[in-house]
Amino acid sequence: MNNVIALVVSWMLVASVGAADKPARPKKPAAPVVQPEEVVHPPVRAESPKAGAKPRIVLKKDEAANRMSVVVDGAEAFVYRYGKDVCFPRFYPIWSPSGKVMTVQEMTPYPHHQSFWFADTVELVGQRKASFYNALYTRADKNDPKSPFKDQIVHAEFFPEKQLAPDQIETGMKHVWQLDFNVPVLDQEQRIRIVALGDGQYFLDIRYRVTASYGDVKFVSDAVHYAWPYVRMHPQFSVDKGGQITNSEGGVNQKGTCSLDARWVDYSNTIAGVTEGLTIFSHSQNEYPHKWLTRDYGTFGPRRPDAQSGKPFTLAKGQSMERRIGVLVHKGDVKSGRVAELYQKYCDGKL
Repeated sequence: MNNVIALVVSWMLVASVGAADKPARPKKPAAPVVQPEEVVHPPVRAESPKAGAKPRIVLKKDEAANRMSVVVDGAEAFVYRYGKDVCFPRFYPIWSPSGKVMTVQEMTPYPHHQSFWFADTVELVGQRKASFYNALYTRADKNDPKSPFKDQIVHAEFFPEKQLAPDQIETGMKHVWQLDFNVPVLDQEQRIRIVALGDGQYFLDIRYRVTASYGDVKFVSDAVHYAWPYVRMHPQFSVDKGGQITNSEGGVNQKGTCSLDARWVDYSNTIAGVTEGLTIFSHSQNEYPHKWLTRDYGTFGPRRPDAQSGKPFTLAKGQSMERRIGVLVHKGDVKSGRVAELYQKYCDGKL
């Protein structure tokens, strides 16, 4: 018996030595991550805001290019993009007061993060489930980047512009959420009041309304993949690059803000010695409590009320759901940019 044990031990030692002598199998190199040009070399706005510019706000529509540029105090503030070539309308670029690009619309590995957008996953009665959040991946021909989208949020029309004051204009758009190229699911109205704040800063008061015009619509988004609206900051503003997320309750960065209740969330950073930020306000007339999605790499946005967040619910035919949010593009950080003060003014009807 002892001889057998000795023989086995001897065999194991030989085998282990042999294995150690074998050269390690080379690891397959990981494919390089190639980022779009807008990420590698962030665009910079050519023009600067001008004090005393008249008119203070100009809407430049280019229907051939499917875009509307919003100019504030002589410098482009942001662009509304739509058309058959995009999976859903979005704002891009959004410029900081000093002219840095604040959001990104193409980013590896999340190309469906499209700067500043509004979408969800829904199911019209009698139809299949449609994820408009992932509409980018529904092209009829997966290998053709110009192939039409099977599921798409389509820009239907602009609403008439209204000059509310020398420093304020209201505009708006109607969208139709449709699946299988032409089956309408939801109607969406998006009304935007644009306010020039001076020194390159501006504010957007946005009212979203979605209506189940075509039948009962079940919302089936999970607790992660949606926000109303959804924003993807450019990497240069991210926490990973030195930026900071701050919420109304004093929470900081993803750990202190994600999936937590708040009234507003700010994303700011100092780039080339200039500190600037973008804040989303959830107006006090929205239903509370509701939580927020935040990510240190740059994604954030408010969720729906807890009873309708991450849980299926149905919007009956003819019913609507509304959300009112503010977007503040400011100089300075969350304190010097007076974020908390301006939020209160917004809720009080003074902004």
